Amino acid sequence: MMSFMNKTILITGCSSGIGYAAAHYLHAHGYRVFATARKVQDVARLRDEGLDAYLLDVTKSETISLALNEILEQTEGKLYALFNNAGYGQPGALEDISTAVLKEQFETNLFGLHELTRQVLPIMRSQGYGRIIQHSSVLGLVSLRFRGAYNASKYAIEGLCDTLRLELADEKVYVITINTGPVHSDFRKNATKKYFEHIDAEKSRFAQAYKRELLGQEGKKTSSSFTKGPDVVIANIIHALESKKPRPRYYNTLATHILGFFKRILPTALLDRLLLKI
Repeated sequence: MMSFMNKTILITGCSSGIGYAAAHYLHAHGYRVFATARKVQDVARLRDEGLDAYLLDVTKSETISLALNEILEQTEGKLYALFNNAGYGQPGALEDISTAVLKEQFETNLFGLHELTRQVLPIMRSQGYGRIIQHSSVLGLVSLRFRGAYNASKYAIEGLCDTLRLELADEKVYVITINTGPVHSDFRKNATKKYFEHIDAEKSRFAQAYKRELLGQEGKKTSSSFTKGPDVVIANIIHALESKKPRPRYYNTLATHILGFFKRILPTALLDRLLLKI
């Protein structure tokens, strides 16, 4: 295992949740962390908490370039690792989601991730090493109804990562996919806001199902057997950063291991029947 000392990492989506927890943990354990967020007030809060924080909205290419340039000025042009963590979930049946809303989901979860990856790659190639950790989901492996926009964005990340690994196979730049299952964070609360912002439930044939399956879950305590703290993700991030040869993929939480297994072994029709019960 390599030392944490003198390693630098850029993390997106650090205002809360996994990004926030990972930034503080790595900072406390010797990493030089560059934490980013898309809101000025969140950047100020992160700085008050002792982190090197920068404004970076993954949907705005100019903020990506500006933040990256400012960070590289602090590191003599080098960057050991990138954790593409920024993302959100847009609930709703696909027929109730406009193409514009679907594009918004992809702008954050996929296109922003791709843009930052493209800007970081020349740096890592020039220095001859690097780790690019892409945050996918259990819903990049299997699909649940009413999560179609999010499912699609995470499936797209899977294809992007699988291809990028092959294209970088002859270099010491490792592409690592993190598939996270249910973790305690603001994800569900933020997704509920997006539901009310973009879904006209009164006109939907799924109005009652929304109340039962989406809104009915808000505020409920989830089973500790399936929902874990951010530490389970951080443990895999550390392995991805410190292992001489990191795994190309890491599953987080029991739900991801179970559903990933069923994805591999079950016929599609049988898997669909299982997923409809979740």
